[in-house]
Amino acid sequence: MDPLDFTGRAVVVTGGTRGIGAAIAAAFQAAGADVLICGRTPPDPAPSAVTPTATPSASAVPPVAAAPSASGSSVAGSSASASRPPVFFQADVRDPAQAAALINAAIDRFGRVDVLVNNAGGSPEVPAGSASPRLHAKIIELNLIAPLHVAQAANAVMREQSTGGVILMIGSVSGTRPSPGTAAYGAAKAGLHHLATSLAAEWAPRVRVNTLVVGPVEAAPMSRPGPSGFAASGPAATGAHGGRAGAGGPAASTVARTVPMGRPAAAGEVASACLLLASPLAGYISGASLAVHGGGEWPAYLADLRDTAYRADK
Repeated sequence: MDPLDFTGRAVVVTGGTRGIGAAIAAAFQAAGADVLICGRTPPDPAPSAVTPTATPSASAVPPVAAAPSASGSSVAGSSASASRPPVFFQADVRDPAQAAALINAAIDRFGRVDVLVNNAGGSPEVPAGSASPRLHAKIIELNLIAPLHVAQAANAVMREQSTGGVILMIGSVSGTRPSPGTAAYGAAKAGLHHLATSLAAEWAPRVRVNTLVVGPVEAAPMSRPGPSGFAASGPAATGAHGGRAGAGGPAASTVARTVPMGRPAAAGEVASACLLLASPLAGYISGASLAVHGGGEWPAYLADLRDTAYRADK
């Protein structure tokens, strides 16, 4: 039995219409899962091109390409899953009623919820001294309070299922070190990491809760850049969880010099980590933070060593 076969399992991905979220949804779909994605606005193509379903507020999303694995190949899945596209549900997960409606839509559509990926998040780049109090509140609301709303609704379902469930929080390295220019975002992500550990303790053993601490991620061609030059990763998001290398953001070569792996992650590599943590292979892992950051960042005082290492490698 393939532990990465999600056939018959239902997965909800918030902010799953673009960027990291779209890659995560594609990976679970390719692995056989029934997938529900959400966002504040429908994904491309325009709503008129989206086929309506039996659920009034849900609509089918055109199939998305399978997320590449770390080796660059697509995640394999059943032929049936390949022909069954994710389902889109329009919701602003900052509203607890809409967060609950999202989980109810998954139950109505699939009859169960096995995996929740709290991916929606982001922030514009703005100095903490000049940002408005309302902006600070909205950033924390999107990146910390909203995941709690959705997780609470999902837990109410998962705890009643004989197989329980898995909740994954898409965190950020911004929550583990200073985050100048996105201070509220970094603080919210730090809170998200702590929230996951608390929920893991409170909801065990039926529900496992883990965090992915994501570093710089290369923007997909269709990702929408925000004011900070990062790729949007969820509804109302203008910043990706770990940053973006590409047009409008830091040059790929600049990012590469800060990461020991020498490059930013591909969104599909973050998705592959989600598959692992949601699978039976991680059945005893809960309350953990998995660093998906390519080795972290070279300390400034090791700049000379870093340059020597790159020259030796290349």
